[in-house]
Amino acid sequence: MNSVQAKLAEIGEIFRLNGKIYAFDVVSNGNINTTYSVKFRRFDGSIRSYIIQRINGYVFKNPVEIMSNIEGVTKHLRNKAIDGRVALHFHHTEDGNNYYLDEEGNYWRVMTEVDSDTFNISNDLNILRNAGKAFGEFQMQLSDYDAESLYVTIPDFHNTRKRLDKFFEDVEADPCKRVCEVMPEIDFIRSMRKFSCKLTDLQEAGKVPLRVTHNDTKINNVLFDKKTGEPLAVIDLDTVMPGLAMHDFGDAIRFAANTAAEDEPDLTKVSLDLEKFRAFSEGFIGQTAGALTEMEIGTMALGALSITVELASRFLDDYITGDKYFKTNYEGHNLVRARCQLKLAEDMWDKYEEMEQIVNTIAKEAVSS
Repeated sequence: MNSVQAKLAEIGEIFRLNGKIYAFDVVSNGNINTTYSVKFRRFDGSIRSYIIQRINGYVFKNPVEIMSNIEGVTKHLRNKAIDGRVALHFHHTEDGNNYYLDEEGNYWRVMTEVDSDTFNISNDLNILRNAGKAFGEFQMQLSDYDAESLYVTIPDFHNTRKRLDKFFEDVEADPCKRVCEVMPEIDFIRSMRKFSCKLTDLQEAGKVPLRVTHNDTKINNVLFDKKTGEPLAVIDLDTVMPGLAMHDFGDAIRFAANTAAEDEPDLTKVSLDLEKFRAFSEGFIGQTAGALTEMEIGTMALGALSITVELASRFLDDYITGDKYFKTNYEGHNLVRARCQLKLAEDMWDKYEEMEQIVNTIAKEAVSS
């Protein structure tokens, strides 16, 4: 038994899993936590699969608070499970905790693995519609959960005003003397600054409510039924905390409705695909329209544009300050990412009225049906 398998066996014992390790694989999907798919041969001879994760303590400074949020949210979701949906099950130690701190200072957790399909990207409009449906259902099932009872695990995560304030401070400081290379990009962000901060201003003025939000609504965080393509569950709950529904919607659109990858260097390939936008909106707005306020519905398109500008500013800020935050694969990677997101934001701005019309039409149909 090698050292990794021995560690996984130790974690299995701590979480009181039935049986002994039969096989394991490293799960490469995801850049933060270290994840293993582990099969245990149970004492009755059957095979059961689990996800065992070592939480990245560098990225997540407060894993106990994260696991407290997950404990509350998953319990609430289990009590409201929709037919055909899967309620995520995190296992507990003998002490009743859904996490374990080992002697090396690493935090571990164990979840029952769900037999399912996942997609990093998809051109299938039905998959995108079902991804929207999954995140919409997630929002609806937690609509009566007290968002203020959750720990804020990443303060000001989508506070666009603070993000942009920091960006322009770093532009002024210009620590790596790179600002002169990116003046057109800085000028575009400056032109969008006031509009992009509107959601933050509305929330601080109490005009839109804080809800329980996922905050990482990429379609690869949805598990799909292998036969029907229906959504089974939303996973990766580390960033669940109080937030705006429009940001969850917008981040999903930014990722799923882009005609190119997030770091596409050929900007002629980058645009907002309105059919993909419509498909995801049908899923998400179709599920949530009855519970969201008129102001929330009316600012869904703004959520997409705001998040895209915000992320572009973060990529560009990291480039200006020496590429210290985001992992890069080559020199100038953050600049490529920033330019890609800015091109997407520019196209969203051009199509903004169409985006609003699509959302409003879907919302009216959902409410009247």
